[in-house]
Amino acid sequence: MISIIGVRFKKPGKIYFFDPKGKTVEKGMHVIVETAMGKEYGEVVITNRELQEKDIVAPLKPIIRIATEKDKEKHEENIKQEKEAFKLCEEKIKEHKLDMTLVDVEYKFDRSKLLFFFKADDRIDFRDLVKDLAAIFKTRIELRQINARDEVRRMGGNGVCGRELCCCSFLNDFDTISIKMAKEQNYSLNPAKISGNCGRLMCCLRYEQNVYEEKLSRLPGIGSIVKTEDGEGEVCGVEILKERVKVKFKDGDESFYKRYDLPDIKIIKNISKKTKAEEQEEKELEALENQDK
Repeated sequence: MISIIGVRFKKPGKIYFFDPKGKTVEKGMHVIVETAMGKEYGEVVITNRELQEKDIVAPLKPIIRIATEKDKEKHEENIKQEKEAFKLCEEKIKEHKLDMTLVDVEYKFDRSKLLFFFKADDRIDFRDLVKDLAAIFKTRIELRQINARDEVRRMGGNGVCGRELCCCSFLNDFDTISIKMAKEQNYSLNPAKISGNCGRLMCCLRYEQNVYEEKLSRLPGIGSIVKTEDGEGEVCGVEILKERVKVKFKDGDESFYKRYDLPDIKIIKNISKKTKAEEQEEKELEALENQDK
């Protein structure tokens, strides 16, 4: 077992594990740690605990010290400088007539690097911009192009559920989300209803997907032929989480319907039919999804 603490450098942001070096820290405390990019000022979000070696990426970098009042003042000064750098960079972008939108600015704790995050539809030649910024700030300058998801993550906000966006509160990484997930969970394939603030498919479509996949593997598809206590019929509806199907029976020119739990039916022919409208909706959404990649 290895002793670790979890540190976040920016909220929202990913949590990183560090070696506490025998120090006991409390949640909410700030520490100075050694990273691959130099010293950083971060907040403790996971207190001292033991993890198995297989659950971490070794070797862990150590914390240098518990942050002092002087460290806090330096961090606050960096935040102030970031705001000024943001305004100045925007002016330089206009001056160079670059088709890009500045999203965020981040100073490393020891001011060894100043990062500018921007959004653009195409590749941007920002070499002259970097030269101007380096001459002004006298430090290493790095420009990073980000996508819509990263932009919203940095800006923050609330989702349609009314809560703080998942990417801004607890998600460390973005999972791959597909149209297939929305379809299998019986969501309306209306882009406005299954897209998040970033315009991409909602991250929460991933949360219950494993459950849906497991249940769907046992359930018959729409259009399947099943045998019941009332005879053979065609599946015309599926309640996935309840593992229940709606079966259509023919009685001459008349039709009647009845619901059955999965154990009460026997699948004779398992097929899945799609209406032309559903196929068209999926094609349109797939095209939209491909544009985002």
